[in-house]
Amino acid sequence: MSSHQSEPLVKVEGLHKWFGKLHVLQGLDFEVHRGEVVVLLGPSGSGKSTLLRCINFLEEPQKGRVTVGGVTVECGRWGRAYQRAVHAVRLQCGMVFQEFNLFPHKSVTENIIEAPMLVKGMSKEEATKRARELLEKVGLSDRADYFPSQISGGQKQRVAIARAMAMDPQLMLFDEPTSALDPELIGEVLKVMKDLANAGMTMIVVTHEMGFARDVADRCIFMDGGVFVEEDTPEHLFFHPREERTKQFLRHILPKAEDSVERHPGGGGAPLEFDS
Repeated sequence: MSSHQSEPLVKVEGLHKWFGKLHVLQGLDFEVHRGEVVVLLGPSGSGKSTLLRCINFLEEPQKGRVTVGGVTVECGRWGRAYQRAVHAVRLQCGMVFQEFNLFPHKSVTENIIEAPMLVKGMSKEEATKRARELLEKVGLSDRADYFPSQISGGQKQRVAIARAMAMDPQLMLFDEPTSALDPELIGEVLKVMKDLANAGMTMIVVTHEMGFARDVADRCIFMDGGVFVEEDTPEHLFFHPREERTKQFLRHILPKAEDSVERHPGGGGAPLEFDS
């Protein structure tokens, strides 16, 4: 986590995304500084995941500007310069999805070394050494030669985090990384994410894990209908929300968060309550 005095690592300006006639992102503006952890909250369909995918251009916004690590992409201006800028932005972003997206026919180590070798030109020896270091950090040194079918869902997601980190990203994007996991496996993934945050990794996280958001986030942004409704520290957003839409969402989600805290302590501490 950071004091946020430097130039922002991520800057999004006037970002618009349509799927056909559906206006999914409606002119979003925000910044994320190095070492900052920002959590995106909101109901399904609010645009959270689409925003993440637009930051690393898995989805292409039609309008606006995205800057990551000093590289700016002018959205909607397709051409060679656009493609070069998009490639440069993607190299700085690691992404972890709801589903693990591991290659089933490759071992854990082989899954991790694939991108560094193909994209960054690392030797197999160098990439394997890096993979072993990352597996130790996520607590999976003893699973290096296993195949995805031989490990649990929580372990698969930790491998996915290690795979993203193998590219040495400046920014990590997490799209509901625990939503596909059994409850008893969620804590181990949240712990790895907390360790990353404590090590100073810049992170944008879409999650319904309120305990994690409260403990780790520097800022929480509540989205609904493709816009930012409210933005604040976790303390203020959870306990003193200003907007009625935020209050309604929290009334719905906080009882689940309390239950989540009981089921996997990695998600947070004391029960959450807020002023109505």
